[in-house]
Amino acid sequence: MTESMPAGPSVPLIEAKAIWKFFGGIPVLKGIDLTLQPGQVHALLGGNGAGKSTLMKIIAGLYRVDRGELFVRGAAMNHLSPVTSSELGIYLVPQEPLLFPSLSVEENVLMHVPGNRKELRTRLLRLIQEVGASLQLSTLAGQLEVADQQMVEILRGLIRQARILILDEPTSALTPREVGKLFERIRALTAQGVGIFFISHKLGEIRTIADTVSILRDGKIVLAGPPRSYSDAEIVHAMTQVEGKSAFEVDGVRPPPNLGREVLRVERLCGEGFADISFSLRAGEVLGLAGVVGSGRTELAETVYGIRPLARGHIFVDGEAVATSSPRHSLDHGIVYLPENRQLSGLFIDAPLVWNASSLVLYREPAWLDLAAETERFRRQIDLLGIVCSSPSQSLHTLSGGNQQKILLAKCLAAEPKVLILDEPTRGVDVAVRADIYRLIDTLAADGLAILLISSDHEEVQRLCHRVLVMDHGTTGGMLEGAAITVGSIARLAFGLTAARETAR
Repeated sequence: MTESMPAGPSVPLIEAKAIWKFFGGIPVLKGIDLTLQPGQVHALLGGNGAGKSTLMKIIAGLYRVDRGELFVRGAAMNHLSPVTSSELGIYLVPQEPLLFPSLSVEENVLMHVPGNRKELRTRLLRLIQEVGASLQLSTLAGQLEVADQQMVEILRGLIRQARILILDEPTSALTPREVGKLFERIRALTAQGVGIFFISHKLGEIRTIADTVSILRDGKIVLAGPPRSYSDAEIVHAMTQVEGKSAFEVDGVRPPPNLGREVLRVERLCGEGFADISFSLRAGEVLGLAGVVGSGRTELAETVYGIRPLARGHIFVDGEAVATSSPRHSLDHGIVYLPENRQLSGLFIDAPLVWNASSLVLYREPAWLDLAAETERFRRQIDLLGIVCSSPSQSLHTLSGGNQQKILLAKCLAAEPKVLILDEPTRGVDVAVRADIYRLIDTLAADGLAILLISSDHEEVQRLCHRVLVMDHGTTGGMLEGAAITVGSIARLAFGLTAARETAR
């Protein structure tokens, strides 16, 4: 297939012309034009929902183009599949590692790679040495830290001698030393003519490694060119500028809440991915937790909830010091967590709706579930949340993504929380469901619930939160409240911008 394609230094590896992509009739990509040249690192920036991942999944053959043209090394390829993309030398390294936990590093990397096993093993050992990773071939993938799992994914692409690499947030779980080694390997690959799409939220890394950058907002490329051509402030403004008034925007400054008692306080918390974090949360308050991917937001929330171990620091609920050593212990103290990935961590996809909605509190119930009582509670939740379903016994997988998210909310509310931690509560839902969730959050706060909201959507944070703690590389970047909560101010703190850096080019 590849032998008949045009080749040469003047032919782009990838060329997208007026690419459109629709989901449910709604445009997600709106006329995208971009190219990837041999030996080039092309960085992609954009907020959650901007279209970066959708565009890359088209190139990787996971989605098809609905309108426009896609060329791979000069040949039209509008109907790529994962198999043909792989044959063409395209490899997508996902943000979240997709490994077989019960298989070894060697088995995960070399799976379906043709060639002599001994020679492949020798190549893999050489690659591991070149990228500076500390990996043993016999180690099971499930025993690796996240950073090492990420490196295994990258090695999968390198061992296949991919000519077009798509790296989706490849450094989010890597140490600075590992990032430096990865960049050395990227430079070695580009020197051999490999082209790399590099998705990241970290401006410093993009300035270090990228030859050109394209910034997406609302499915369009709004700024493109060499990173050195733009200041950090110009890049952040291009990512976050809102055209016209959003249907969800608050008129003026969000009014202060009718605050009650202090419900949650954390002091000098340290754990996996964050250090020295302190904040308090009062009844009736929505406190935002903002920051880019890899800033430590979810790790902090999971530590407060007891999923991750607490290294140092103290957690107080209603003034009482508690050790949230497990989710059940946290639930007993009134802390409830809505996870970011509803299907992986939040719901039972083939179970009935009523069982899903009750699953968080089943440990409190007698040995035999009172189905009549649970069904009655679930019917009240249907009315509260506007869940569209035919029966409480309906299987969860038959619902839309938005209604599945409402079931997850119902599950959390069934635990009668004092503190509700919401991690990306509107990710993957449509506009109508998003509006429903916004109204619910407003209502719950007005009723005195303390809410900690994690969101990558800065406009959403501005709309919902009374105060915002912005995290930057695992530490506190700043606290905003009142009129200071704007899309721009959140973004500037999330990217660690100072007044001096904002004017620097």
